[in-house]
Amino acid sequence: MKKQIFVLSLIASTFSVTFPIQAFAVDLYAAGSLTNALTEVKESFTKETGIPVTTTFNGSGTLAQQIQDELTKTGKSADVFASADIGNAQKLYDKGLSNPVVNFTSNRLVAVVRPGLSVTPENLLDFLLNPDINVGTSTPIKDPSGDYAFQVFDKADKIKPGSSQTLKEKALQLVGGNPNAPVVPTGKNNLIYFLKETQKADIFLSYYTSGKAAQSLSDGNNLQLIELPDYLATKADYGLTVLKNADPDSEKLAAYILSPEGQAILARNGFSSPSRLTSVPEHQGVGGIVFAVGAAFVLQKKLASAKKQQVSVGDV
Repeated sequence: MKKQIFVLSLIASTFSVTFPIQAFAVDLYAAGSLTNALTEVKESFTKETGIPVTTTFNGSGTLAQQIQDELTKTGKSADVFASADIGNAQKLYDKGLSNPVVNFTSNRLVAVVRPGLSVTPENLLDFLLNPDINVGTSTPIKDPSGDYAFQVFDKADKIKPGSSQTLKEKALQLVGGNPNAPVVPTGKNNLIYFLKETQKADIFLSYYTSGKAAQSLSDGNNLQLIELPDYLATKADYGLTVLKNADPDSEKLAAYILSPEGQAILARNGFSSPSRLTSVPEHQGVGGIVFAVGAAFVLQKKLASAKKQQVSVGDV
């Protein structure tokens, strides 16, 4: 009997060594504008660490509400939230549902213009106000891109009083969760679909990264990207936070996004450096700084150590 127990124990020990337990996937919720960049980050992170990542992309406002509802009902939701603004991530922190928020990258709004219009930064506002020009935006509240577009309209009011109301009333909220918006066929790029195929919009206020992606997919350079003049210029700071009850590997993913490798991928996709690598707002103290800089530094050291070990084994 003792011999049998010894054999069974030996088999169990061998089995556990031969078949290691697979790490749980880290669940990343992220703004739709980050789809290409964070998909690439995810793949690079998993290759480096062996930790799998699942992704869900949508409007940041929609995701923030979904996270809050899930945490309230079940106590578990996404592990990491990458928002296209600071506000939606900050709301979760203020409710005690996440760690401090870090500004991890930035974007900006541009005017994406259909072929055939002679738009420049100097005459852009005149085109936007022209009754014959259809202006497309995303949906405010549900998607920060829509909020940023409405900020542009408010800035226009200082140059031409009454512009804000006129532009908000005429803006077509074609993407970002508007239930009344036309359905974009699967596989179609939103900007190409509305500016070229259906021509529902003549000018679309969108992220620079989204405009560049649409340009690369369209035939030639038919879609124009017009930078907003200084008096309309609107920057988009993106917020990153690790959520309550998150998987232990979540901080590693967040740190990787903040690392030089992650930042390089974001830059290749058209994003710019974050305004500040600290917690937001400043009154939260040093927690965000420790999370952003410290976690990234620790992960880099671990990855470097792992690579050295791999090299040593290969040399043997």
